[in-house]
Amino acid sequence: MTRPRLVVGNWKMNPPTIAEAVALARAVVSAAPAGDVTMAVAPPAVALAMVAEAVRGTRVLVYTQDVHWEDKGAYTGGIAASMLAGVAVGTIVGHSEVRRDLGDDDIRVARKLARAIAAGLRVVLCVGESEAQHLAGETESVVARQVAADVAPLRANRERAAQLVIAYEPIWAIGTGRPATAAHATAAARMIRRTLETAGLPGDGTPVLYGGSVTAAGVREFSTADGIDGALVGGASLKAEEFGAIVRAFA
Repeated sequence: MTRPRLVVGNWKMNPPTIAEAVALARAVVSAAPAGDVTMAVAPPAVALAMVAEAVRGTRVLVYTQDVHWEDKGAYTGGIAASMLAGVAVGTIVGHSEVRRDLGDDDIRVARKLARAIAAGLRVVLCVGESEAQHLAGETESVVARQVAADVAPLRANRERAAQLVIAYEPIWAIGTGRPATAAHATAAARMIRRTLETAGLPGDGTPVLYGGSVTAAGVREFSTADGIDGALVGGASLKAEEFGAIVRAFA
């Protein structure tokens, strides 16, 4: 089955200023290759509007790095999905750094996913195991548990699953320079789709991305891996030419 190909650059808390974020966005547009791979960037929230304006009318889409699980209320620092209309086309939810630093568990991630999809946003759901879990041989059980819990809201509205992409990001590979192997990523993607099917969702039609120390030098292993449809890129997405090369690998 042919699935959409997607590469998202997660800028995290970079660059240091809005002006630099806009400059990076323009450089990404210049480096964007032709082809049918969807290309997106996820800048810091403070730069979202300016970056969205900088890439308007181009092939580059804008995602936000997170979203709140409520649509309004007394949630200082929160960003509601409804606030993103006309600015971002989608959002990342469940990133391991948000789970770690902001206390997101699978219940909260599921609520964020449901809120974002109800608002018409596309969602990149991040799942992945820790190094201790990986070494203990628990990858499949941990990731299957995350997927099953996080996508639970979609079971009542199966057609909205078309807005879902899952990013497999082994925590031990993020920012360490030690990416997983293609075989490991393929096995994880297979298990993710099997879990989706068990939940009554279209596993075979759901794109799965790989994330975790993705670079232009090593991306070919994943762009040719069975079941991997794109990448969620961290540090390498801050270099426009390298990010463009990663996107080209999936074309």
